[in-house]
Amino acid sequence: MQLRSCPPFRPHRQHAAGAGSIWISIVIWIFLRAGPLELLAEEELSLKWKATEASQTLGGHITRRLAVSTNTPSSAKKLPPGVTAAWFGELRIGPREKQESRLVLLDEPKNGPARLFVDSNGDGDFTNDPGATWTKKSTPGSAGTMVSIYVGEAKVTFPFEHGPREGQVGFSRRDRSDGAAGVPNELYYFREYFLLGRLKLGDKTYRAALVDEYVRGDFRGEEDPEFSGVRLFFDFNDDSTFELTRESVDVRKPFNLGGTTWEVADLTAEGEFRFQRSSKTAPEIVVAPNLNRGRKAISFVAKTTDGGSTRFPEDYKGKVVLLDFWATWCGPCLAEIPNVVQNYQKYHERGFEVLGISLDQAETVPKLAAFLKQKNMTWRQVADGKGWQAEVAQRYAVSSIPFMLLINGDTGEILGREGEVRGENLGPAIEAALPAKKKASR
Repeated sequence: MQLRSCPPFRPHRQHAAGAGSIWISIVIWIFLRAGPLELLAEEELSLKWKATEASQTLGGHITRRLAVSTNTPSSAKKLPPGVTAAWFGELRIGPREKQESRLVLLDEPKNGPARLFVDSNGDGDFTNDPGATWTKKSTPGSAGTMVSIYVGEAKVTFPFEHGPREGQVGFSRRDRSDGAAGVPNELYYFREYFLLGRLKLGDKTYRAALVDEYVRGDFRGEEDPEFSGVRLFFDFNDDSTFELTRESVDVRKPFNLGGTTWEVADLTAEGEFRFQRSSKTAPEIVVAPNLNRGRKAISFVAKTTDGGSTRFPEDYKGKVVLLDFWATWCGPCLAEIPNVVQNYQKYHERGFEVLGISLDQAETVPKLAAFLKQKNMTWRQVADGKGWQAEVAQRYAVSSIPFMLLINGDTGEILGREGEVRGENLGPAIEAALPAKKKASR
């Protein structure tokens, strides 16, 4: 089962596919644990090239557009056999002083599956490169209907000064054979390669990653005051995940951690750099809480939509409670509601509770009561009408919804989070928590 989430509005969202292109801009905000990494001494860089799994490790990606045309470029010297309906695009990659071309070829016959080819080494020959994947899938569209897309990956050789590096680039495109009108002459692509390791900043060491979001093959980024296209991620709260809003910085901008402002200095196209203290000013980064299993939930007091208030988790002593961050405008949240209702009805009498934290805006909060009644959501709700800036959501550093935590009401201990307590995993998680909770309360 694949779980989907609604990410908040991002300041760099215009670099991704448009809002109407939900079928193609697939950003999956499921955070996964990574393996152990060696610690550093001093402040030197220790990030290692990883050819793939950037989206999986970092929780998402920016989708870029690549124009494609039926015109065969002069640099395409040898095509794969059997190509009958070719579309060509060109990636420009490598250090800006000496960029190289990597041609992309789509074969989209009217009768038969589409195919993707990438001239990975840039020699114009599509027959001597590693094979690319190109798989047809169905995904929900903006109108609630299912649409067909192709998704795949291909290896690309990046021409760095100290030797080439091979990395994966992801691709996606609407299926042009499904009869849909207005499919643009564009292919969408995103990075799957990145640098990963550990860095020492000041007196602390952090798991870190350097990411070429624009797939330039140049980790120095662009001279853009809004966003350079290259991010440096830190796992500041040591929860084995990278959170975009609170744990990433633009490599061309100073950042303030713990009252000290830092800069990335001597950055090379290949991603080598050092840290130096900066004389510039920058807002201090607010480190998100660690909400992994075994940690303590953050206590709060909030007004509820029934006119009362709740003290969390104190009001849930003797219970196992699901803290559910959601909104009426969030499609994945709506898809999860029947599952939560079913488990609430099954386990409520045994000590299972739900507390909803709505991220609806002020104009939709008045309609919430009718919505809750319609969906049989009989548990209490907190809704301050501030959307993504909802006070409880800010305390928990919520960056995508639905966001769920299963919590022991007596101790405040987190028993599971996100995918561990969503979908088909919710029932078993509750079943396991209730006996343990009963035993602990004796």
